[in-house]
Amino acid sequence: MQAKPARTSRKLPQKTRKPVVEKLSLHPRNRHRGRYDFGALAQALPALKEFLIANPFEANKWTIDFANPAAVMALNAALLKVFYQVEAWRVPPGYLCPPIPGRADYVHHAADLLAADRGGNIPRGPEICVLDIGVGANCIYPLIGHHEYGWRFVGSDSDAEAIGAAQQIVDANAGPAAVIELRLQASPQKIFEGVVMPEDRFDFVFCNPPFHASARQAEAGAVRKWKNLGKADNAGSDAKLNFGGQAAELWCEGGEAGFVGRMVAESARRRTQVSWFSALVSREESLPAIYAALKEVRARRVETIAMAQGQKKSRIVAWQFR
Repeated sequence: MQAKPARTSRKLPQKTRKPVVEKLSLHPRNRHRGRYDFGALAQALPALKEFLIANPFEANKWTIDFANPAAVMALNAALLKVFYQVEAWRVPPGYLCPPIPGRADYVHHAADLLAADRGGNIPRGPEICVLDIGVGANCIYPLIGHHEYGWRFVGSDSDAEAIGAAQQIVDANAGPAAVIELRLQASPQKIFEGVVMPEDRFDFVFCNPPFHASARQAEAGAVRKWKNLGKADNAGSDAKLNFGGQAAELWCEGGEAGFVGRMVAESARRRTQVSWFSALVSREESLPAIYAALKEVRARRVETIAMAQGQKKSRIVAWQFR
């Protein structure tokens, strides 16, 4: 049971809205379809307590200020501890702090694709090996994928500091330490080359590519996030710092369409080593170029899976050669 928020002299807004009991847009196996129990989360991770505030839309309920990066970081750590048994998780300042529910959705949809090739049975256990391109400092996909399905992971990144931070997370958690391997991509313009060894075989590839085409575009995206959170006054030139993300995490030449296009081209040279390639695509307008690239390399099967978290819509594009 949640403890009642302390009384405050500030008058709460009169605006009300119907509580969200279940987030139906999330995958049926997603552990975050229900509302957050902030009281229980704070009990599991006391560091979250200092960020709890009275929910202005519901009496006697807690929430956090989602525009506060430290609060979001603490919430993520609590969610990972309660739902995925990750005891220690910390992302260095300036790196992306991803939303857990959306990342979990990607993992569950990946499980469905693997199941479709196995008579509807979801494969579980370390015999399933997965590659995460751009694992980042947060190591989210390997942590969730291992807990939910017991899969083994290789995570790659071109940022040595991100690899170091992810390795600290892996080393601090006994279960993941045995099944998550991290590899540095020494050539930032390459995706699979130098990371996928000749002896490697992967059942699935995750990739959450940078979707902006320039630093200016990335900053404009951060400004929009501030405004969507009702913090228009904060949407200044340093907005990108408040939401985190290194340059390689936020933007690249050609944006997400360019990145995924290069990924598709390289995937054709790894067609015998990977069962399913995939990428998370945020912009619908990126799809025609990606589909054209897949047609060019003669991908045998292409699947597009719609995803949504709140107002944010995205999709997974997955492809096979065999």
